Amino acid sequence: MGMIRSLGVVICATFLLALPVQAQRAPQIEALLEALKISDTIKVMQEEGKDYGDDLADQLVPDVNPDSWAQTIARIYDHDKMYALIADGFETELEDADLNAMLAYYQSADAAEIVSLEVSARRAFLDADTEAAAVARYQNLSDTNAGLIDQIDTLISDSDLVEMNVAGSLNSDLMFYRGLTDGGAFEMTEEEMLADVWAQEEELRLSSREWLQSFLAMAYQPLQSEQLEDYAAFYRSPEGRDLNRAIFVAFDQMYEEISYLLGRAVSQQMMSEKL
Repeated sequence: MGMIRSLGVVICATFLLALPVQAQRAPQIEALLEALKISDTIKVMQEEGKDYGDDLADQLVPDVNPDSWAQTIARIYDHDKMYALIADGFETELEDADLNAMLAYYQSADAAEIVSLEVSARRAFLDADTEAAAVARYQNLSDTNAGLIDQIDTLISDSDLVEMNVAGSLNSDLMFYRGLTDGGAFEMTEEEMLADVWAQEEELRLSSREWLQSFLAMAYQPLQSEQLEDYAAFYRSPEGRDLNRAIFVAFDQMYEEISYLLGRAVSQQMMSEKL
C-alpha cells in the first residue's frame, strides 16, 4: 500500500505541476484559432457543405425531401462541432510547439491581412463562375505577374500543399464509402473501397494543384512581394512547419468525420426509400 500511495502522490504532483502550463496554453490556442479566423473559415465551409449536400442529393438520392435533407446537412456541418474538432486537433498537434512564435507572426498586421484575404477568396469561390474566372486569370498571370506565380509555387512546394490536400481528400473519400457501407445501402469490402479511392489519385492531384494556384493567386494578388516573402519564411521555420502540420491534421480529422456522416446519411436515405 505504501508504494501505491507514493505513486499516487507522484502522479498527483505531476498533474498539479502540469495544470499551470495547460492553463496557459489553452488561451494561446484560442488566440491562434482567432488569428487564423477559423470560425470565419468554418462559416464558408458550411456554405460549401450546403452546395455539396445538394450535389449528393441530385446524384444519389434525388427523391429525398429537400427540407429534411437540408436539416441533415445543417446538423452534419454544425459550426460548434466543427470548431471543437479543429480546436482538439490543434491542442493535440501543438502540444510541444512554440505557440509564442506562431502568435507573434499571426497577430501581426501583415499576417492578419493575409488571413483575411484567404477567407475572402474562399468565400468568393462559392460562386462557380468566380472560381472559373480565377483559374483563367492564373493562366494569364505568367505574362503579367510572373513574380507572384513564382512565390505561389514556392509556397505550395515548401508546405507540400498539393500532396497534403490529395492525402486529405483520399482519406475523406474513404470515410464516405465507410459511411455508405455502415449505413447498410452498399456492400463493399475494404479492398474495393480502397481501389475506388486510389483510382482518383492522379485526377485529385491535378485538380488540387489547379485549385490551389488559382485560389492563392486571387487571395495574394493585393499583397506586396515582401509580405509573401515573410509568409513563406515563416512556414519554412520550425514553428511554421508545426503549424502547417497541425492545420492539415485538424482539418483532415474534421473532414473525415463529416464525410463519414454524409455517407451514413445518404445510405440511410437510400434504405428508407427501399422500404
